[in-house]
Amino acid sequence: MRTLSVAVAFMFMSATAYAQTPTCKAQAAHKTLAGAAMTSFMKKCESDAKKSCEVLETALKITGDYAK
Repeated sequence: MRTLSVAVAFMFMSATAYAQTPTCKAQAAHKTLAGAAMTSFMKKCESDAKKSCEVLETALKITGDYAK
């Protein structure tokens, strides 16, 4: 039961964060990036987003199938 409640809390927090944070692609379009600049920006943005999710997983102590 605890695992389920943690998973639901994580999904709610992820949905809230996603709604408030523009996607990497939207940020790149807003900055009107193209070519190598866009590629570099997208790699860094996606890397930062992944790190952010990993920190959230650690903070909520999510393991197993829910972690990915």
